[in-house]
Amino acid sequence: MYAIIATGGKQYRVTEGETLRVEKLVGDKGQSVSFDKVLLVSDGENLTIGRPYVENALVTAGIVEQDKAKKVLVFKTKRRKRYRRLNGHRQPFTSVRIQKIDTGLSAAPVVPEGAEAVQVEA
Repeated sequence: MYAIIATGGKQYRVTEGETLRVEKLVGDKGQSVSFDKVLLVSDGENLTIGRPYVENALVTAGIVEQDKAKKVLVFKTKRRKRYRRLNGHRQPFTSVRIQKIDTGLSAAPVVPEGAEAVQVEA
């Protein structure tokens, strides 16, 4: 089973038990966080694509650590003018471990009263 979630302006393909780095989230180590912006869910047999998100789908994860990435050096210079500037930047991130993927789909399709269920062959 896998899902595609959106967080921090990026999209991630996640499976249960997987650990990944996402943009910084509010919370401490050990806390639980849930992602409700689920774009796609697959359980191996059924594939559900959201428009834009899958209704009632939820991905639950636990925060493993809050840290900063390696330093990125930004060097500016202007030729022949003795102008040099060196800046460093460390982007904060959150490591999360995916605990559960809830598809939000019931076992049987919901059919309103008075309507007939129709099987469609592919």
